[in-house]
Amino acid sequence: MKRLWFPVVMALVGVAVLCSLGAWQLRRMAQKEELLARIEARIGAEPTDLPAVEALDPMADQYRPVTVTGALGGEEAPVLTSLQGEGTGYRVVSVMTVADRRILVDLGFAPEADKDRPRLAEQLKVTGNLLWPNETDSWTPPPDLQRNMWFARELSAMATALRTEPVLVVARSIEGAELGTIPIPVDTAGIPNDHYEYAVTWFGLALVWAVMSLVLVGRVRRGVA
Repeated sequence: MKRLWFPVVMALVGVAVLCSLGAWQLRRMAQKEELLARIEARIGAEPTDLPAVEALDPMADQYRPVTVTGALGGEEAPVLTSLQGEGTGYRVVSVMTVADRRILVDLGFAPEADKDRPRLAEQLKVTGNLLWPNETDSWTPPPDLQRNMWFARELSAMATALRTEPVLVVARSIEGAELGTIPIPVDTAGIPNDHYEYAVTWFGLALVWAVMSLVLVGRVRRGVA
């Protein structure tokens, strides 16, 4: 009987550890769902005027809905991308002059053939959400400034290149001019929530561990007999 103690203890400990990891992932899933619900509520809140740049906090004001009215002069940072159903094109990040301020607005998707199309407007109203994106990683090429082509939204670099405040409004509606772009509003689709899959994995491993442990215990018992 002494030979059975070790595999039984290992079985119990292993199953307990794996089940606890699965339960932890379920708790994390609930927390993430609560966070996503708060973000979605913030995204859809009533828009306000754009605060002064010194009053903005990239953490506290992320996703804040705002409305800005100003002019477009054609200064842009086109970001190479694709859109389902539309193919390859560019995400148009444009300079907008709002009173005495220069900010950036993400006007949405434009087809590849319209990359250099003039997008001008004297009085444009954009309603959208504030965002401080930095979508670069170690694989992202640097922007090709000669060809005016970017490969990711990197707010600080774009603001420096276009001499604007480090402020980006991602449009969900555009009024006052026909720019030929398709707005891509801010949403939570890009925020991963894989905790359910991780939980299933841990619970599955617990089941496999339990089955293998039962097989081992059975063999040990037969050996004892």
